[in-house]
Amino acid sequence: MRPGAVHRGTLNVAASMRNLIREPYRVKAQHVPARAGSGADLGRLLKQRLEAAEKPPRAERRAARGDFDAARPHDALLALDIETVVDAGLLPSDWPADRFPKPAWHRVVAVSFVEAKLVESREGQGEAYRIVSCRSGGDPNWNEERLLRTFWRFFEAGRYRIVTWNGRAFDIPTLLMRSMLHGIAAPSWFRRGTRWAGYGSRFESEWHVDLMDAMACFGATSRMTLEEAAAMIGLPGKLGEHGSEVGGMVERGEIERVRAYCETDCLNLYLLYLRWAHLTGRTLAADHDEAVGDVLRLLDDERGAKAHFGAFADAWRQLPGRTPFVSREQPGCGVGLAVPAEGAAPDLPFFPGRNAASMVDGAPP
Repeated sequence: MRPGAVHRGTLNVAASMRNLIREPYRVKAQHVPARAGSGADLGRLLKQRLEAAEKPPRAERRAARGDFDAARPHDALLALDIETVVDAGLLPSDWPADRFPKPAWHRVVAVSFVEAKLVESREGQGEAYRIVSCRSGGDPNWNEERLLRTFWRFFEAGRYRIVTWNGRAFDIPTLLMRSMLHGIAAPSWFRRGTRWAGYGSRFESEWHVDLMDAMACFGATSRMTLEEAAAMIGLPGKLGEHGSEVGGMVERGEIERVRAYCETDCLNLYLLYLRWAHLTGRTLAADHDEAVGDVLRLLDDERGAKAHFGAFADAWRQLPGRTPFVSREQPGCGVGLAVPAEGAAPDLPFFPGRNAASMVDGAPP
């Protein structure tokens, strides 16, 4: 190679660096010094390009706009459920009667939720939950458009972690498609978070937890119904009603009954989430039990105004067998429910009488 010439490999490296830098930051290309030892020059150029970038990373831009706090994106939880009826005007005439209509062909008649504050555990580990309310949005006489418009306004005003049951397949697509139908924007659902963590991220439990999907290991095993999952941990479930009855209730003008049914589903969902949070290490046993006790106190305090709260609490207390608490140190929370009996589940070693060091390849000796 003649003196002063630049090796072709150096030029290729320089071109690659220019392309790598230009794409994500959209800055103007600069001349790359073409001389021997240009690795140091490329390093300096890369640093200059990064400092001169037109825009900071997306997460920082959104944090600067106040869309979310990257360190703590949520300060509250919504255990959300909706009730719908078929929109006959959109349902194709040849749609089979035994097939469930697509989300966009459902008209929303109720949006209910349990709202709880997310706080730090008193133990300094994990998070705790303080229930605020269990209610339905809007008034019973509101039409779908008004219900959806006010829901998204409410959603945008807070910083919520969303919990649903089959919500990724039905509740959320229905809310979004029906909002699209009415020309209602829902930017917070799409714009909050980052490319990898946001409400649309299936495996990101910080933003939207579809508990049915999560409990089924995201499709690796069979999915349970809400009623089955509630029965598994000793919850009252749906109190004898079913979503298939909602259409008849609406036709008879029993929208308050629909809202009560939806709120009952939200109670089951929230309590299931508390147990899931304990299972996954997000909350400690004492914090779980305190949150369960708070639910029962809320039900008792409001049973006069909401008969279904009293029915839920009474049915819960009458269930034999399983306790809703997970800590033997919890003294029943003063709510009339049993706690694990002292000594009922002693903390024995996994292989009694054996030392862990004597195990070979994870199998008992």
